[in-house]
Amino acid sequence: MTVRISTRRRGAAVALGLVAVLALGACSSEPTVSASGTGGGGPTSSPAPSAQPAKLTVTPAGGAQDVAPGEPVGVQVADGTIMSVTLTNPDGKQVQGQTSPDKKSWSTTEQLGYGKTYTWSGQAQGSDGKNVAIGGAFTTVKPKRQLSASLNVGDGQTYGIAMPIALTFPSRVTDKASVEKALSVETTPKTEGAWAWMPGDASVHWRPKEYFKPNTQVKVNAKIYGVKIGDGVYGKQDVSASFAIGRSQIVKGNTTQHTMQVIRDGQQIADYPVSYGLDSDPGRVTHSGVHVVMSKHATYSMSNPRYNYTDVNVPWAVRISNNGEFIHGLAASVWAQGKKNISHGCLNLSPARAKEYFDGALTGDPVEITGSTQTLSAKDGDYSDWTYDWASWQKLSALAR
Repeated sequence: MTVRISTRRRGAAVALGLVAVLALGACSSEPTVSASGTGGGGPTSSPAPSAQPAKLTVTPAGGAQDVAPGEPVGVQVADGTIMSVTLTNPDGKQVQGQTSPDKKSWSTTEQLGYGKTYTWSGQAQGSDGKNVAIGGAFTTVKPKRQLSASLNVGDGQTYGIAMPIALTFPSRVTDKASVEKALSVETTPKTEGAWAWMPGDASVHWRPKEYFKPNTQVKVNAKIYGVKIGDGVYGKQDVSASFAIGRSQIVKGNTTQHTMQVIRDGQQIADYPVSYGLDSDPGRVTHSGVHVVMSKHATYSMSNPRYNYTDVNVPWAVRISNNGEFIHGLAASVWAQGKKNISHGCLNLSPARAKEYFDGALTGDPVEITGSTQTLSAKDGDYSDWTYDWASWQKLSALAR
């Protein structure tokens, strides 16, 4: 007997079959395949990087000659790690150094000598598991001459808010950029400042953009050993100093009013009558501009053959420039102080007032003078730093050229 299935029941059976297939698909762990034949929707993993041999950069490289001892000395590795590094001097002694925590670099921690041959040895291992040898030798330069330099600041000292830092060489520096790269100044709080080369190219100064904030801590490092200073001339030794900036004290003097105010931490603490340099003589007039206290002397002998005086001793002398300008006591000019300018460029006070000012002055205090016919310039001494505006000062850096 033939059994017939109605169209309705056949459709229902097909539907049940589709449900079963879908149910199986939902529970199956097999990936679905798109019409294009690729897996659909899931994340794809990138292929693992292929193993590479270690790539070494050795500085100085083997065979290098006339290497400046102040240049960087070390080993860097890519696609691998450092297993060992030894740098040996001609006497067979190992140069001290250290490997970075990630074992990607090694650098010396002691200075190299002049005119010596150093030999590399060691190994680095690449990501391919194979070792690559570190080797070769280089020779440091034998200088024609070595120069030392001196700082104008000392450890543990306290200076005024306008104090410049000066590094001075005994002769002209021709490789100024090389020297300047070896210099650093650290301040707390952070203070914006810049190095500038003074006329003559034997001295480089650092000054802040504006006066230091009171109580700033300063550390200067001049790592000039092994640094090229000129043709065949190299640095002899490093110099450094750590010092502090004290309270804020600014002297404001006016030559036309014959007065000198002392402003400490924003408050006026003195207003002295003064006799400034004779206005009618350009050789005697006190210069307008920002001077800086350079030194203090309980007694100072002054001479000026041009104006026919020699070995005149004055009390409580505070030097404010190298062109002969001081703040000092002079009993002989008390009659003119506060009334008339008769000095040879100095600020004359009575001996008692000069002593009072002397006792509170710090090297590095600014002395701002206005009113005269002559302006302080770079020709007037070693501490002419504040005669430059900030933009002009920055242009005096060898690294700005």
